[in-house]
Amino acid sequence: MNFELTKEYVEQVQELIVTENPEAIRSKMAELFPADITGLLYELDTPEARYLINQLDTELGAEILAALDPNERREFLEAFTSEEISRYVNLFDSDDAVDLLNEQPIRVREEVIALLEDREQARFILDLLHYDEDVAGGLMQKELVKANVNWNVNQCIEELRKQAEDVEKVYAVYVIDDNGILLGILSLKKIVLANKNTKIESLYDKDVIFVETYRPAEEVAELMQRYDLDALPVVNVQGKLLGRITIDDVIDVITEQANSDTLAMAGITGDVEEDDTIFQQTKARLPWLLVGMMGGILAAKFISFFEGDLKIIPAMAAFIPIIGSTGGNVGIQTSSIILQSIADKSGLDISVWSRLIRMFAVASINGLIISGIVFGFNLLIGNELQLALVVSSALLSVVFLASFTGTVTPIVLDRIGINPAVASGPFITTANDLIGYGVYFGLAHLLLHL
Repeated sequence: MNFELTKEYVEQVQELIVTENPEAIRSKMAELFPADITGLLYELDTPEARYLINQLDTELGAEILAALDPNERREFLEAFTSEEISRYVNLFDSDDAVDLLNEQPIRVREEVIALLEDREQARFILDLLHYDEDVAGGLMQKELVKANVNWNVNQCIEELRKQAEDVEKVYAVYVIDDNGILLGILSLKKIVLANKNTKIESLYDKDVIFVETYRPAEEVAELMQRYDLDALPVVNVQGKLLGRITIDDVIDVITEQANSDTLAMAGITGDVEEDDTIFQQTKARLPWLLVGMMGGILAAKFISFFEGDLKIIPAMAAFIPIIGSTGGNVGIQTSSIILQSIADKSGLDISVWSRLIRMFAVASINGLIISGIVFGFNLLIGNELQLALVVSSALLSVVFLASFTGTVTPIVLDRIGINPAVASGPFITTANDLIGYGVYFGLAHLLLHL
């Protein structure tokens, strides 16, 4: 059954909290998945949310806390003591535990680690805390199942049973040597089907894909996407197996990257959400709005230079919006495709010349169709042939120039180390407006002898 969070449902839960009816709360929450309860917490005040989560099973509470938005969770856990937080962290995977603890003040972080009942968990957390969150080491979890290459299947199964108690999802068994060096990977299917006395060394696959701790998170995500992996082992520079990265953590990276690119293309800097403060939203949006405003002022000033031409042929003014919007749309379309190509590292890199040739072909088709339609429209409404030629020629030129700008700008920004997604926002739109108006009035002067 799909759960739908409604205002009425939230009010019912709030009433149960006010009347302090823990049995009814547990009964009502039993109908929901952890993710549904997480969504419910966002609608409650902090004291209400704290009371609700304290009435639930600790394991369920840990799942809910792990799924909370980091910013919401940071504020929410301010109402909890270190002892209360440690009870939940004790049930976290090590990577999720590190994420939560990194959000806390240093004092709380140290207190929680000291209070953990599972000392192996505490050791795992300490191992991971020194990695940056945007590299493979910061994404990995220490919990995994590994087997020595010298074991037989029976020994492997016994060890798997012990290790799997602390591993939520077992995708495969990693094979190591006596020094902990990663040698390969062994599927669960092979373990189940093999004779119990068969040596692991004769079963495992040596062609294992792995990643070093220092690799960027984006590279990890691209690697797991390319090879369709559920989990990816992480090693140090000596090749020693340290942990693994699971697909759920990579999905978070992919989502964050996509959101960041989307905001950048819209001209919004930084990580901003709808429920952020007015100041945060203003700070994120204002810079590119100012760029767009300055571009608009330049465009208006540019058009004013041709005020005399517009007085001679007032009909020219009617087509100024078409010139601007066409250039902006073509530029954004082209740059979006180039951005997609730049982000996809799975294939051979396409040369600039190949991209420009393809751009020229597409622009030729689109430009001819658009300019032909506008040419016919001008004749249909009774405009002079010369004006129709000017507008159509200007549109054809704008399509070519905007396509060129949309192709080259992201490539150049990527080469010099700037996020190319920003090229698809107000920058290209403003640049194409100025270029388009220049072409339009330049052709008018040439063809109409103004």
